[in-house]
Amino acid sequence: MAKRSVLIVDDEANILATVRRSLELDGFEVEVAGASAAALAWLERRPFDCVLLDVMMPDVDGLATLERIRAAWPELPVVMMSGHGSIDTAVAATRLGARDFLEKPLGAEKLRLTLENAIGYARLARDHARLTARVRADAALIGGSPRLRAILEKIRVTAPTAGRVLITGENGTGKELVARALHEQSRRADRAFVKVNCAAIPQELIESELFGHEKGAFTGAAQLRRGRFEQADEGTLFLDEIGDMSPSAQAKVLRVLQEGELERVGGSETIRVDVRVVAATNKDLPAEIRVGRFREDLYYRLNVVPIHVPPLREHKEDLLPLVEHFLRVACRANDRRLKRLSDDALARLMTHDWPGNVRELKNAVERLVILTGEAAIIEAGDVDVGAPAAVAARPRHTRGIAFKDLAAAAEREIVVAALEANGHLVAQTARELQLERSHLYKKMRALGIRPRGGEADGEE
Repeated sequence: MAKRSVLIVDDEANILATVRRSLELDGFEVEVAGASAAALAWLERRPFDCVLLDVMMPDVDGLATLERIRAAWPELPVVMMSGHGSIDTAVAATRLGARDFLEKPLGAEKLRLTLENAIGYARLARDHARLTARVRADAALIGGSPRLRAILEKIRVTAPTAGRVLITGENGTGKELVARALHEQSRRADRAFVKVNCAAIPQELIESELFGHEKGAFTGAAQLRRGRFEQADEGTLFLDEIGDMSPSAQAKVLRVLQEGELERVGGSETIRVDVRVVAATNKDLPAEIRVGRFREDLYYRLNVVPIHVPPLREHKEDLLPLVEHFLRVACRANDRRLKRLSDDALARLMTHDWPGNVRELKNAVERLVILTGEAAIIEAGDVDVGAPAAVAARPRHTRGIAFKDLAAAAEREIVVAALEANGHLVAQTARELQLERSHLYKKMRALGIRPRGGEADGEE
């Protein structure tokens, strides 16, 4: 492991020598400066992991030096020290961005721990910033088509308000990205964004998941549990696949939206929550209302601002920027140098209907990045996006092959194409094929198809 580097800034030569010797014995790489100007010159020449800075300095005092360091190197942690420390000085240093404050004389153990904590915290902050930037890049709404620009404008106008939003669109179109953009551009952006996939939670557990439960409320409730509404208090709750929510849960969600309060399962205490609800569905909710599967009053509560995300086939002018974005993401994630597609390869992608929408495109690009190895250019021959599911699964008669084998082959093509279009999410695929999830699992086992994408290999 590389040595941790520290710059000590103090006008007393004996302090510099003593502290330097102590830190070097603890494995630090140390440089020293006797004045502010010398310290800034050191920082211009090379990077350090931390600065240990005295408050009382002959040329420019330590607090003014701290301001200059924070302005030029905002990620560099600075620990202040003083032989004449006061609470006011410590508070001033903290407000200016100092990571910690030590009083002289400096104890070797406390000094070591303070510097290690400051360096560790700074590294965590940098890692968090990089991960946040990566997540935001991966989750960006990419493209410049008129339809996408209209969605972005509606997000811009709606996000700062308290209005509820209902996002509609086919599977894989990016409904969650819209929900996250609404949260990140809202006044609640520094609070929690909590996602619930209503279709993925068994109906008998959905109310506990949303509203929490008291200890002993039902078999297996060994301790109190806060529900998703409480977890999202002062933040945003994203109810994905809201059209699959049970009628009893719909009634309780309606109460929270109307009154801003809930009760945990098995409890009697009324709990107030301040939550902005954003919902999404791939279903036609007015049609669901007509057949009695969705509450009309809940629909109007949720549908204050409707946002429809179109399928990719309706805005193919966004395909090129999407492909370029997914190429960068996939190459970075798979340790590949940045690739590009030939014009012919891009033309092949443009001819596909993309029934799985943006999710299918993302998976296809990542597959191309992986399977083309170290090649810098992806050629047309590398692109195998297949025909639309309805065409690919068309049964074909072959002489000498039994009917049951032909039928099994056709079923396998249908299931494989549907899984691919739904990002290999079994629950979503089952809904699209109008099958019980357990039945689809049995069918997959019988056809020799293994689940992918993190879902358990079993009936749930």
